[in-house]
Amino acid sequence: MRVALLTREYPPDVYGGAGVHVEYLARELRHLIDVDVHCFGNPRDEPGVIAHLPNPALLEIGANAALLTMSTDLSMAAATGDADLVHSHTWYANFAGHVSKLLYGVPHVMTTHSLEPLRPWKAEQLGGGYALSSFCERTSIDAADAVVAVSAGMADDVMRCYPKVDTSRLRVIHNGIDTFEYCPTADRSVLTEHGIDLDRPIVIFVGRITRQKGLPYLLRAAPALDADAQLIVLASAADTPDIATEVEHGIAQLQEQRDGVFWIRRMVPKPDLIQLFSAATVFVCPSIYEPMGIVNLEAMACETAVVATRTGGIPEVVADGETGVLVPIDPDPADPYGAPRDPVAFAGAFADAVNALVRDPGRAAEMGAAGRRRAVEHFSWTAIAERTRDLYASLL
Repeated sequence: MRVALLTREYPPDVYGGAGVHVEYLARELRHLIDVDVHCFGNPRDEPGVIAHLPNPALLEIGANAALLTMSTDLSMAAATGDADLVHSHTWYANFAGHVSKLLYGVPHVMTTHSLEPLRPWKAEQLGGGYALSSFCERTSIDAADAVVAVSAGMADDVMRCYPKVDTSRLRVIHNGIDTFEYCPTADRSVLTEHGIDLDRPIVIFVGRITRQKGLPYLLRAAPALDADAQLIVLASAADTPDIATEVEHGIAQLQEQRDGVFWIRRMVPKPDLIQLFSAATVFVCPSIYEPMGIVNLEAMACETAVVATRTGGIPEVVADGETGVLVPIDPDPADPYGAPRDPVAFAGAFADAVNALVRDPGRAAEMGAAGRRRAVEHFSWTAIAERTRDLYASLL
């Protein structure tokens, strides 16, 4: 069996959970079947990885980003003729999978890491391209031979957004974590480098600057955090200039109000990220939309307690009261982003949950240890690859 994995992200260009998913899924699947990876960007040195770039003519005329993506997808589809099955990840690659299915008559599996109808803020980022990204996803999901949801919550979202999907085509295969790589470390050199006080509690956020991740609500909650707590914001890749400015002003204002606020504006190497997770008292995930939230697993594997929003697939990862605390969200039905109806109350509840663990480091440590046990026992990439391989076999 030869499978072509189709993805925008692949190392070294990984910026989100979907890229992490493909990286580890490909690694484990290679122990079971023949795998080629088709990704966006410049050539990779890794055997079996083929990179694709958009049509140069479209680049020259400054075409919309969604058109550039679709042209890259056509390049991908042209290169998958020897695959027995194609497996696409996110709307960026779904069109490539759909075209390959039509062109070569092979099954198309698509994994839904998020859904365009639930990310209306993408219209800010893509303009008219949002209609194209929605077209790519909708066309592919309606025709795919199998649709994989990374959580049961994600599966519910698929059926809500795309009711034409036959439930017999829908499978839940969770995201995973490499608990040999993501594990606690005593190394604190990267914290010392940034001037972070090792004797004070640490609260950490890791994520892209996007409406989905809820960083503005964390910044609203931060003034109410215990004075002794330090806040590390590891955030970059703003979706739009507006949210970039909002976060810039929010962090600057916060730094004027209190000390111990650190903003790392770039993706850091995994060893550095593992250090930051391991040193933290609490990891915070204030997302307003999260199909699963693989970053929560990364923190848990490093024995860090989690405070996260009770939304999407997060409750399938974070066991409330055992590995962390889940903060309820009451979405405003009139808000296209799914923002909380009462942002002040939501931010206040987040601050309260974080403070409860900062003030009780023993409980935070117990939750961290329980989180690692849960990550090891339930989210192994080996088991996920085997379930994925079995799905492929059922379609051939």
